Amino acid sequence: MLTRVLEPEELDHLEPDDPRARRARRDLRRINRIMGATGILRRALEPALPARSASDPPLRLVEIGCGDGRLMLDVARRTRERWPRVEITLLDRQALVDAATIADYASAGWIARPLTIDVLAWAGAGDPGATLVPAGESAQRFDAVVANLFLHHFDEPALARLLAGCVGRAAAVIACEPRRSRFALAASHLVGAIGSGPVTRLDAVLSVRAGFRGRELSSAWSATAGWHVDEYDDGLFTHVFRARRR
Repeated sequence: MLTRVLEPEELDHLEPDDPRARRARRDLRRINRIMGATGILRRALEPALPARSASDPPLRLVEIGCGDGRLMLDVARRTRERWPRVEITLLDRQALVDAATIADYASAGWIARPLTIDVLAWAGAGDPGATLVPAGESAQRFDAVVANLFLHHFDEPALARLLAGCVGRAAAVIACEPRRSRFALAASHLVGAIGSGPVTRLDAVLSVRAGFRGRELSSAWSATAGWHVDEYDDGLFTHVFRARRR
């Protein structure tokens, strides 16, 4: 069995406008398409979030570690009939969601709001006073917290604190993460063959080594009573965690 190893990824330390960061974000969009990330995320979301009509209150989502916000935009475009009214908060510590992306969400029927903040501070799991949380944010509640290729950046104590913080903020938590397997690790060494740049060639390997398998995310989930928890693999490279209130 591959032991989980967490190392800092190169993209996390680059300025948003660095050409290497721009290329890496393009690489990630390509990798998400190849992995079928939109379909995987949609399959994870639908059992946790019943269909709604246009007369129902809007579905309220928050994507943590959203990056440029384009992945959930793809989900929005494919779920308009199931969820005709959605308000989504796009949370990241870097301001990467541009006005064109917000407009594209609106065209898909979703109202998108970017929020630039450290996720641990948002979840009430960071060092007190280290990051100022905007007024009113702590009181926000959501139908679901969504994460894609994000939770693997955290060590076990921070991961447990983050998930515990999500318990009080949402009725469901859905995360799609790298699967830690020998096959996925071997494939991560080949991302250069699809045109990925140096940053992505390094980070792809680190992501798999820091990924999850089995019931590791469930073990970090402290809320057991009143929650239904699933953890499973989908596709060749993705490990999914889904928790929803009963």
